[in-house]
Parts: sequence; C-alpha cells; structure tokens
Amino acid sequence: MQTTRRALLASGGVALVGTAGCLGSVTGGGATDTDCDLSARPTVQSLPAPSMGPDDAAVTVMSFEDFSCPHCRTYHLQELPSIESELVGNDVRYEHHDLPIPVSEQWSWGAAGAARAVQDGIDDATFFDYAASLFENQDSYSMSLLRSLADDVGADGCDVRAAATNGRYRPVLEADRQRGIDMGVQGTPTVFVDGQQVNATFDAVRTAVENARS
Repeated sequence: MQTTRRALLASGGVALVGTAGCLGSVTGGGATDTDCDLSARPTVQSLPAPSMGPDDAAVTVMSFEDFSCPHCRTYHLQELPSIESELVGNDVRYEHHDLPIPVSEQWSWGAAGAARAVQDGIDDATFFDYAASLFENQDSYSMSLLRSLADDVGADGCDVRAAATNGRYRPVLEADRQRGIDMGVQGTPTVFVDGQQVNATFDAVRTAVENARS
C-alpha cells in the first residue's frame, strides 16, 4: 500500500526506486476566481500538526501523507475512519503530518496548504473534514475546487484559495516534510505508533496501539 521513493531530499528533489507507488504527476486546471483577493499575505512559519484526541494521551499515532498520492487517498478514506472511531480517545492521540513527495508539484503543496489554511482559520476537526473532501476529489483538483470545498466546510474559500496560490503555509509544510525525512519516511502514507513505523492499515495500527498500552 505504501508509495516507495527513496532518498527524499530536503531540497525538494526526489530520487526514485521502484516498487509500486505514486510515481505519476497529477494535473488539474487552475480556474480563475476574479472575485477573490489573491494578494500575498505573510507566510506562516509554524502551526501544530492537526490532531484528534487529548494532548496528554499515552499513545500517539502519526501519519505522513501527500494529498496527491492515491495510496494516501485509500488510507485516509478507508483506514483512518476506523482508526478514529475505534482507537482515538482517552489514551490515543492521532496526528496528521504533511509530506509532499511531491507526487504533483502543484497539488501536493497546494492542497496541503489549503488544508492548513482551513485548520488555521477554523480548527483541527474542520481540517479533517476538509482533508477527507480533498481526497475524495483527488482526481479533480483545481483552485476553484479548493475554494468550493473550503466554503462547504464553513471556511473562507477565497482565503483558502489565496493560501494555496501564494504558498502561505509552505514553511509549515517544509518543516513537516523534513520531520518525516528525519524519522526515516521513504514514502507515503507512512504511519508511526509511538515512534515505531507500522503498516498503514487499521489492523496494524490497532495491534501496535494495544501493544503500546500493555
């Protein structure tokens, strides 16, 4: 299930080695929204990872994902709902981390930046709602789509579109990406339970959580 791309480079380049994975490029139109103010705003240098569950949880699950990776779409839409409903709670915290490989130079960064704008503008719960909508529409990314999906979850769609266009959250995404590289991430999705890498499936995460609890 995991995308394999070795030698992820901090500079943004990626050397590839082959197994199955997100090796293609996602394309999409950049429709113009003339009623949006797309002027640049100061970049955001830091923002906590979007999370579910208590800050002081005994067990922490971390995922690293690329919004243009189809394997991340499968994980996020098919595995994460069970992780959230059956594991996240009193003693388990879940954190989303961005790791643009990038599968798509435009949308790996742009969709992630839009999602972080939703998080920053509203809250973490809305981030996860928006992230799910992004993955559901992964094959149809456009700037107008990022805006409309943001409007759907109650965010300021024009502001989210502007953030995606202007790279307002690029420093946040770069830092998250580097954290994943430093932890040994070689592809997406990659999941850790208390710092130990596990398969990106509900069953594997559940087993690791149960072991961490014991």
